[in-house]
Amino acid sequence: MTPQNITLYSLAFLGACVLSLVLTPAARAAALFFHVIDHPNSDVKTHKEPVPYLGGVAIFLSFVLVLLWIRVLTSFPTGTLRSLRGIVIGGTLMFILGLIDDIKFKGLHYRTKFVFQITATLIVILFGIRLQFIHPVGVALILSLVWIVGVTNALNLIDIMDGLASGIVFIAALGFLFISLPTEEIYVNFAAAALAGAVLGFMPFNFSKKYKLFMGDCGSLFLGFVVAVLALGTSYKGKTNLAVLCPLLILAVPLYDTLAVFAFRIKRGMSPFLGSKDHFPLRLEKLGWSRTRILIFTLVVTLVFNIGAFVVTKAPYIYALAIYCVFGLCLVLFTLTILKAKVE
Repeated sequence: MTPQNITLYSLAFLGACVLSLVLTPAARAAALFFHVIDHPNSDVKTHKEPVPYLGGVAIFLSFVLVLLWIRVLTSFPTGTLRSLRGIVIGGTLMFILGLIDDIKFKGLHYRTKFVFQITATLIVILFGIRLQFIHPVGVALILSLVWIVGVTNALNLIDIMDGLASGIVFIAALGFLFISLPTEEIYVNFAAAALAGAVLGFMPFNFSKKYKLFMGDCGSLFLGFVVAVLALGTSYKGKTNLAVLCPLLILAVPLYDTLAVFAFRIKRGMSPFLGSKDHFPLRLEKLGWSRTRILIFTLVVTLVFNIGAFVVTKAPYIYALAIYCVFGLCLVLFTLTILKAKVE
């Protein structure tokens, strides 16, 4: 890890953040001009006033443009450039899917979304980004496909409150960056730094009352796809093989929410692909929690799990196993708590 690389990672982060701060108001103006507005016209909506929602355009452009800018400043190693191309091409396809879904009045069918998502995943796999520690290769490819599609949709599903999905991605991107730094997986470092910066520049507008903006599916699908791919990009070298499970800790919150929601819906005789208010933040709201408290709680839990993931890469087997067991027990106890909420 050289000082030059640290400088470039910092430039990627700051450059993406500044670009996002500049481009997000423009994206909001475009959403208002083209009437791309999220109206609270269904039972599963959690906001009360119409809100424009093309913030994902600013996030996507900031991410891609800053990587192109860094490319001009330096010469990436061949493998790094190839991997970044895979992320950008696959991420662009995912962004286009979300954008179509945002501007299409009734939205796309989930089967159509899966076709796009599988295609984007196959693209990054063709560029060599997949699970490396599982054999045979065929099993690794299938699990890589399941992982990327699953995480992509998990981030999309948890984008139900201001700052929730973006805050989780910001922390997760930094988590992947700090874990990857010593291994010099350069493409992961550049992409993680740029992603964190792009999300951070968007977040003030997501919280603003006067200039409020949602990221939309073009943002949440793109973010979910990129963090899922980043999880496959580093070796997670540690004192124990348990370190390879670190992505499960880094992305524990959206993965937990998705699995819990699917289980709750199936138990109630619903299709897991239909919208409902079974998400854990909405259940906490039913239990009397304010949205500010829910957001702070969720981000703190995400941060703690990310710190746990970092510790696992440094700890011996017994301590790493203890971390997984403690976090798993916490999730079980938390599930028992949210089950007390009555959901219609």
